[in-house]
Amino acid sequence: MSVMDAMTVAKPAGRAPLGTELSPKPSLIGLTREEMGAALREKGVPDKQLKMRVSQLWNWIYVRGVSDFDHMTNVAKDMREMLKQHFTIARPEIVEEQISNDGTRKWLLRFPPRGAGRPVEIEAVYIPEEGRGTLCISSQVGCTLTCSFCHTGTQRLVRNLTAEEILSQLLLARDRLGDFPDRDVPVGAVVPSEGRKVSNIVMMGMGEPLYNFDAVKQALLIATDGDGLSLSKRRVTLSTSGVVPEILRTGEEIGVMLAISLHAVRDDLRDILVPINKKYPLKELIEACKNYPGLSNARRITFEYVMLKDVNDSLEDAKGLIQLLKGVPAKINLIPFNPWPGTNYQCSDWAQIEKFADFINSAGYASPIRTPRGRDILAACGQLKSESERMRKTERLAFEAMMIANHGADD
Repeated sequence: MSVMDAMTVAKPAGRAPLGTELSPKPSLIGLTREEMGAALREKGVPDKQLKMRVSQLWNWIYVRGVSDFDHMTNVAKDMREMLKQHFTIARPEIVEEQISNDGTRKWLLRFPPRGAGRPVEIEAVYIPEEGRGTLCISSQVGCTLTCSFCHTGTQRLVRNLTAEEILSQLLLARDRLGDFPDRDVPVGAVVPSEGRKVSNIVMMGMGEPLYNFDAVKQALLIATDGDGLSLSKRRVTLSTSGVVPEILRTGEEIGVMLAISLHAVRDDLRDILVPINKKYPLKELIEACKNYPGLSNARRITFEYVMLKDVNDSLEDAKGLIQLLKGVPAKINLIPFNPWPGTNYQCSDWAQIEKFADFINSAGYASPIRTPRGRDILAACGQLKSESERMRKTERLAFEAMMIANHGADD
């Protein structure tokens, strides 16, 4: 029986209840402590109170997970009224929530225009696994990279997301999964049996994170702040197609785990599959990886490799991959290709994928083949795309997908 035959049709949730209407007020979400203090000072909060007030707000927003100032019970009423008048901590609008038969969840979220001329929509995906729950977060609306096998890359870039919008995806997911104190897990939700419902983050959604470095950095530093959301940096993975100048900065300034969308071991082929390779070829990319701060066998770089039939799946390609990564502490994730309407690529035969994986394993590299996840709701790697260009449901159900999994540490 094939993977596709073994899986049942999705159980879409339909339109989820919409959140608070899009607000023109500035959000406190995504601000650094210094920025939050400056915003409060501007609204008349005395300097001698700023540190205390910022600490209160930080705890309510990131530890307690409130999205309404009225729920901040230890904040004076006049202070709450001032906050409501001038700021927001509301979540983005949920346009749609879909739930796969395997428990994967995908949210279509709407944000205000902010220079784009109209409200914009992005997708975030939650993948429950044994012992962990991974949230795939978007960094841009659309993408500029036009990787030839990637569906997301066929949607033009509209704009970068702000730190608030990046972080709000995490807050909303924790809301919906009952992952804040005193919150209930939704009936029937598939989540880890112990610990956090969202334990790992991967920056692998829509967009190239390193083309939005400053906002991504600020959001991830807040997500890993020990007095707030307190995610371990070893449980946060940033994936890049190879923006070489920003790779060193990522290690030095953010300090999270790194994943590289590789997909080819020759420049001529990678120029086609991942066109940014024309600007930053393989030699420069691998050199940047070797110099990634903190790189060790305990902090390996993950190399993503999509399996394309008769394109990059030969044993010669496998040999080239081993040679290319020589000297780099690495894990190689093999990703069976996720078809989408209009693509000219096919997924490698399963037997060939296994031969490829066996060769990589025998050379001493971990090379897991990703478990199919979320295929029935188009929640898989390379398949995220916004509402304006979405497929009909009948088309979506026809395609096998692979979900982001096994990134970051387990402890």
